[in-house]
Amino acid sequence: MLRKANQSTRGIHAFTLVELLIVVVILGVLAAIITTAFANAGTEAGQKAFATNVKTLASACELYRVQNGNWPGDASSGMLPPELASYIKPHQWESPTPIGGVWDVEFEESGITSAVGVHFDGTGQTQDDEFMVVVDAIFDNGTLDSGSFQKLAEARYYYILEP
Repeated sequence: MLRKANQSTRGIHAFTLVELLIVVVILGVLAAIITTAFANAGTEAGQKAFATNVKTLASACELYRVQNGNWPGDASSGMLPPELASYIKPHQWESPTPIGGVWDVEFEESGITSAVGVHFDGTGQTQDDEFMVVVDAIFDNGTLDSGSFQKLAEARYYYILEP
């Protein structure tokens, strides 16, 4: 027996083009949401890693002060102060920070006695005040003008060891 052209065959099921397009659009929207969420997670992780590293470096500076009676001296940005060579591995100091920029120690400059932080010296990634306010909130009050974490000069953000 012959089938008519408009009769469907039993057991054959297929998606229409419209249904396939709807699925593709939904998958695209979900991918965009997930990508944005992961991008923000990477930024937050970098900020938290930076804060942890600053606290570790600050602890090394404080240990140096307890053992030697004074703070480590000032050094060029990205260069490990010689006094800290037995407290910090040089590659930890001389590598870029988790948020970009280079590590730096300030001693009796910028109106403070001692501080450790980051100098965005124009090489590699640079962060702005808005980004660094979030970092400041990890340390204290979320204000770069006061507290234990401050902006001391243009592109220089430091954890204050001694005001």
